[in-house]
Amino acid sequence: MLRGHRELILNWFQAKKAFSSGVVEGLNAKAKVTTRKAYGFKTFPTLELALYHNLGALPEPVAAHKFF
Repeated sequence: MLRGHRELILNWFQAKKAFSSGVVEGLNAKAKVTTRKAYGFKTFPTLELALYHNLGALPEPVAAHKFF
């Protein structure tokens, strides 16, 4: 198993911990929060759209009506 991932493991040692996984952890946290907020969505495409808008910082689409 280690032989199959040899290059990736060696890349980690060559980088000497110069890169942080903080960005990936932050995106994962945002995705989890969005998924939790989207618990009542009925279809996956709606959740997918919410993830794209939240993680990509896209503008929200104009709603057909406004509640307040």
